[in-house]
Formats: sequence, C-alpha cells, structure tokens
Amino acid sequence: MNLSHLDFNLLRVLDTLITERNVTRSAEVLHRSQPAVSNALRRLRTLLGDDLLVRGSKGGLVLTPRAEAIRRPLREAIDKIEKCLGSDTEFDPARASGTLRLSAPDRLSLAIVPPLFDRLRQFAPNMSLHIVTADRTRAMDLLDADQTDVALAWCDERPPHLNIERLRDEKLFCVFRREHPLAKARKRFDIEAVLSFPHIVVSATGARTAIFDELLSRHNLRRDPLVSVSNFTAVPYLLSRSDMIGVFTELASGVFEKSFGLVKRPVPLDVAAITTSMVWHVRNKHDAKHAWFRRQIRDIYREI
Repeated sequence: MNLSHLDFNLLRVLDTLITERNVTRSAEVLHRSQPAVSNALRRLRTLLGDDLLVRGSKGGLVLTPRAEAIRRPLREAIDKIEKCLGSDTEFDPARASGTLRLSAPDRLSLAIVPPLFDRLRQFAPNMSLHIVTADRTRAMDLLDADQTDVALAWCDERPPHLNIERLRDEKLFCVFRREHPLAKARKRFDIEAVLSFPHIVVSATGARTAIFDELLSRHNLRRDPLVSVSNFTAVPYLLSRSDMIGVFTELASGVFEKSFGLVKRPVPLDVAAITTSMVWHVRNKHDAKHAWFRRQIRDIYREI
C-alpha cells in the first residue's frame, strides 16, 4: 500500500478501535465525535483493503484476521513513536496539581488508602485523591470509561487493553473479639469450631455470600450468615459485641486487629490465597503521572 495516504492519527484511531472494539467508546477515549471515528474507520478499511472490525454474533465488534495480525505490532510501533517524540514528559509531584483516581474493594481501602494519603501529603501536596469502592466488574468498567487511573482488584483474565501487575497473595483469617469462646488458649480451633458460630458476611454486591463461601463449597461446607453488609464500616463494632466471626483477607484482618483490638487467626482450612493485582488501561502506559502513581501503590505494598 502507499503509506503517503496514511497519517499517524489514523493509526491511533485504529489502535484504539482494536483495543476498545466499540466505536462509541473509542470516540470517548480519543476525545472525538462518533461520526469522526466512524469516518476514520471507513478510510482505514479503504486504505488497508480489509474490514478490520465486523459485527459479531452477540452484536459487538470482532477483529478480522488482518486486524488481529497487526494488533500487537501496531501497538508496539505507536509506543516507540510516542516515546521517541517525547510524549513521556517529566512529572514533578511537588509541583503537580489535579486528581489521582483509584478504585478498590472496601477490604483493600482499609489498609491502602491511609498510607497512600500520607504519601500524597508528603510528595504531592497539591494533588487530591479520589477513591471509588468497586468490585472487579465495576473496576474494569471504570478503567474502560477513563473514570479511574488505577484499579486494585482480583483478576482471573488478562484483557488485551489492560495492563495487570500482581501485587500480593493474601491468606484468609478469622476475626473475632478477644472475649470470644474460640479465643481461649485451650479451645479447639478447627473449621468445625469456626463454622459452629454465626458469621458476618461482607459483600459489595449485596449478596449474602462472599469468596469464603465459594471456597467452603468446594469442601462441601457452609457457614451460617447472621448478618450481611455491603461494606466494612460496621464490621468491627458488630464483632466486638457478639460471638460472630468474620473471615477476611490478611490486610483487612490486620487493620481490625491493630485498630480495634480484635483477634485474627488463619482460617483452619486448606483454601487458596486471594491475589490482588494493580490494573491500568494501556492508554496510560507511558504517562509519567500515572507511572508515578503506580509506583506509590507498589511501594506501599512492599512496606505493609
């Protein structure tokens, strides 16, 4: 083909369309109108002699074999051009202003947000922090819509338009008050004993089950949920005045132990650890501010 008819802006449109697989979302990412992106797609189809994106069986757009073949080399080429032209400008946190946006499940906000706030006060005093409590599905949607910069989440898939960095594997802990019958030194502490007491369940979706219930079901076990809540606000107060037990990940359990005087003990059952990853959109891969923000989160996880 004659490359003289192909400009860099068209390549950026193609890269975004391949990533988003949706004309409307691509227009939002590119800060262009939907008709402008549709027109660019028509030009690309003519220039490359291929449909590039076509309607799939479920109504969304899917890549043609040609588009799939150029997806990765196109992204790499754009990265190199942007880096060569100095798109990755210096970021001075001491002078910068604006808002850093993070989504995280409630269990992680307990442990991560306070030290993150302290770091911003120390290194970026003019930056503000916006925290959104979100489960995994909503966290990914917020990144796609450019409503957050970084998400902390458990991810079992690796979409091509997202960068995912594994941060920590957390074991599960039982949390209860110090006067709880199970806190006695000689009291039997096994899964049967743990399940003999009522439980408090935290589920952001409003369900009466959480990840621990899924793990229990694999062992043909279940627990008795006496109270279910959608966030952690009331949890330490309810645990401190009853014999209920909560089962939470390590960081959240540590906050309850340190700040509220509760007891935490490892779940007496062979269950998988919960992996937390840091996730961000590929559009921000070389943005200096985003890179600094991610580095702060990474450092916090190394310290806690």
